[in-house]
Amino acid sequence: MDVSLLLEYGWVLFVLILLEGILAADNALVLAIMVKNLPEKQRKKALFYGLAGAFVFRFASLFAISFLIDVWQVQAIGALYLLFMSGNHIVRKVWLKKEETPDEKAKKKKITTGSFWGTVLKVEVADIAFAVDSILAAVALAVTLPNTPLPTIGGLDGGKFIVILSGGLIGVIIMRFAATFFVKLLKKRPGLEIAAFIIVGWVGIKLSIYTLSHPALGVLPEEFAESTPWKITFYVVLVLIALGGWFLSKEKSVEENENPI
Repeated sequence: MDVSLLLEYGWVLFVLILLEGILAADNALVLAIMVKNLPEKQRKKALFYGLAGAFVFRFASLFAISFLIDVWQVQAIGALYLLFMSGNHIVRKVWLKKEETPDEKAKKKKITTGSFWGTVLKVEVADIAFAVDSILAAVALAVTLPNTPLPTIGGLDGGKFIVILSGGLIGVIIMRFAATFFVKLLKKRPGLEIAAFIIVGWVGIKLSIYTLSHPALGVLPEEFAESTPWKITFYVVLVLIALGGWFLSKEKSVEENENPI
């Protein structure tokens, strides 16, 4: 691959890592709530099984979507899902001023405590939802990347497959090792969470553009989704959203977070 192609793929992977970090921190909080009432040894085992399941479901989701990615109906459903996920979170947090606690998020996913294996089962069900969120966001970001000389996997270019898979697996690693850092960062800069979900919505728009450019629909020219002006517009807006989330977010001290008034 030439340098420009490597840079473009590297940039998408970097964006994915940041986005996965925010989403994974949120997911890790939910998993912690799910297993909190188990004895310590069982809690560790349940989290281990949960992380193992997260890897498996991300692989399964990616392999499934690699065969379906060219179906415009699948693209449309993915775009609508990302837009709904983004809009639902922003409306609840900004307009309704409703701040969900990890306990409420767990209940929303119908997760309750119980026996060890019952808890593990519920952890795995939550992992499926997390995997869908992660893989859809990654696919929407990577799908318009230029093709590489690597062999295709399913219906997906090998290079795109590797980027999407890397993003998904990095999300799991962040859930295990770096969630605490991202949780603290979100507490200091709460606007980053809203920015992350705005980015999810913007990624949903990107996938919508890709869908509307599908030859079977022809609403937009087929080459538009992969055109340089659209790619530049997409990434400029994405960076502006991220910067806005950082600089427009009121920084809170650790003491303020630990001792809210």
